[in-house]
Amino acid sequence: MGQLSKDQIDEFREEGFIQFKGLFDAEEIELLRSTAHADRELDKHSFSRADGEGGKVRLSLWNHPGDNVYGMLARSMRMVNKAEELLGDEVYHYHSKMILKDPKIGGAWAWHQDYGYWYQNGLLYPDLVSVFIAVDKATRENGCLQVIRGSHKMGRIDHILTGDQAGADMERVNACLKRLELVHCEMEPGDAIFFHSNLLHRSDQNKSEHSRWAMVCCYNTRSNDPYKDSHHPGYTPLTKVDDSMIKQFGSLSSEKGTQSWLDPDKDESASGLDQG
Repeated sequence: MGQLSKDQIDEFREEGFIQFKGLFDAEEIELLRSTAHADRELDKHSFSRADGEGGKVRLSLWNHPGDNVYGMLARSMRMVNKAEELLGDEVYHYHSKMILKDPKIGGAWAWHQDYGYWYQNGLLYPDLVSVFIAVDKATRENGCLQVIRGSHKMGRIDHILTGDQAGADMERVNACLKRLELVHCEMEPGDAIFFHSNLLHRSDQNKSEHSRWAMVCCYNTRSNDPYKDSHHPGYTPLTKVDDSMIKQFGSLSSEKGTQSWLDPDKDESASGLDQG
């Protein structure tokens, strides 16, 4: 996959997100899916937060990509190069997470902006992008990602606690929904969406019989290096890998599982005020 076109970059800047169909092929996404579902460490270090609607969201989060299938995706040229082109700067891995929205019990995410959480981490600018990768098929029935087209132009919105989650001020969200388009991002496994850190997004509970797992990789720009320490890393040079490495590192082993899992009982990332 080559460089992004000017139209694609303009689309991201105007709408706040851009979707890539089949960014990862069937073999690559099956390696990710089978690894994640069999990964005891991923399950062991997952944590849940109430959604304020009677459900709970479950996720695992880590700061640094390792030499395994998760790290190969996050460090792959097709991911990192796109993030750099969209943000116009060198990027580094801010963190990644696996969102484990299980059948019947997977909770909702409140309306929020990622920068609404990360602002407190010493980031002066919203120069970050998140990449949402569909591990399972994402539909309206199992709680697909929802975004408000162009809402990133509103700037950072105040966030308040809803259940265990910090959600955007609903007075502004409701006003925004009267003017801008709500988009349900239904996706096939391997599809990916790159979205701006100020884009308003949410998802419904999973009331279907099918899981809706997704991996989200977040990147910050080198020039937006935080001015203070936090539970997410400052600028750390990211070593890109060739796209072919995803399949080479598809089998998870203890020797390859080098990412630093966060303890939800000790790390602020697990708190309601910073879910990502």
